[in-house]
Amino acid sequence: MLVGSRERNVGIVSYGAYVPRFRILPEEIARIWGEDGNAMKNGLMIYSKSVPYPDEDVITISVEAARNAIKRGNIDPEDIGAVYVGSESNPYAVKPSGTVVAEAIGASHFITVADYEFACKAGTAAVQTSMGLVASDMVKLALAIGADTSQGAPGDALEYSASAGGAAFIIGGEKIIAKINNTFSYTSDTPDFWRREGQPYPSHGGRFTGEPAYFRHVMTCAKELMKLQGTKPEDYDFAVFHQPNGKFPTRVAQQLGFEKKQYETGLMTPFIGNTYSASMMIGLAAILDIAKPGQRILAVAFGSGAGSDGFDITVTEEMSNFNRKAAPTVKEYVERSELLDYGRYAKFKGKILMKE
Repeated sequence: MLVGSRERNVGIVSYGAYVPRFRILPEEIARIWGEDGNAMKNGLMIYSKSVPYPDEDVITISVEAARNAIKRGNIDPEDIGAVYVGSESNPYAVKPSGTVVAEAIGASHFITVADYEFACKAGTAAVQTSMGLVASDMVKLALAIGADTSQGAPGDALEYSASAGGAAFIIGGEKIIAKINNTFSYTSDTPDFWRREGQPYPSHGGRFTGEPAYFRHVMTCAKELMKLQGTKPEDYDFAVFHQPNGKFPTRVAQQLGFEKKQYETGLMTPFIGNTYSASMMIGLAAILDIAKPGQRILAVAFGSGAGSDGFDITVTEEMSNFNRKAAPTVKEYVERSELLDYGRYAKFKGKILMKE
């Protein structure tokens, strides 16, 4: 169990997101494999998914999201003392993505950097580490990023959802726009999803990924965090959960007692697919794009393997002075789109090798 400090002011001082402009529809994927496109679309509650351009990867996506956070908060990059990139699709097997990101944003060389991996909650694990560093006065600001260009084997169910995107949160102790009141984690050895070294695509446990994995961890984490905080679903203005598809977070929100008006703002997967490490974080960014001072947010991430990180967050008065318009909102990224056919999609994703 991880429990956040109630005594120190630690929270989000700025944030940014990035989603590639290209999209593919589930009907187009289904057409290739002879499946029912409408059934896949409605069954997963995914209406399109983002696709990275061939020159986009976790590093470029992380840099874009981080630069957006720096612009919004008018942050001096040299004040950032830690950079952590959470992902399961880093472009290098041996070489950190974080060092490239830190250099690209102009951070000081006197900095701690690491790449995190815990399936789809690597970015929130980075947030928790950042909170500890700030609370202990080891760093002034820490940058936590969740980004992925997730993979799905041709014809596999994952191909309908695995997408690309990133979100960056700058954690600090001053000029906080969203205070993290507490954090809580629930973790177990539940092998619902994995990819061995050298394998191009992940494997998964099918229906096993639902009940014993996603729902058990997200529900337990959310309930225990609310118990710790002495809160109920009606105490929150917004709720956002990890989104492997549109159905899972909708169902878990309803089972916990949240209403549609509380969870619909952060529900991004139906429009951009499952961005893995960025999934919940992009949803949280979408909420922060419109949230007002005093509003409260419950945010719960999930990573296969398996674990959940939960956060109880309150938007502060500092949000009134925050320049949200300095960078594109999540909604603006979602609305700019260019559709691909399966051939171009396969080319972009490296499923078709180009002739030298």
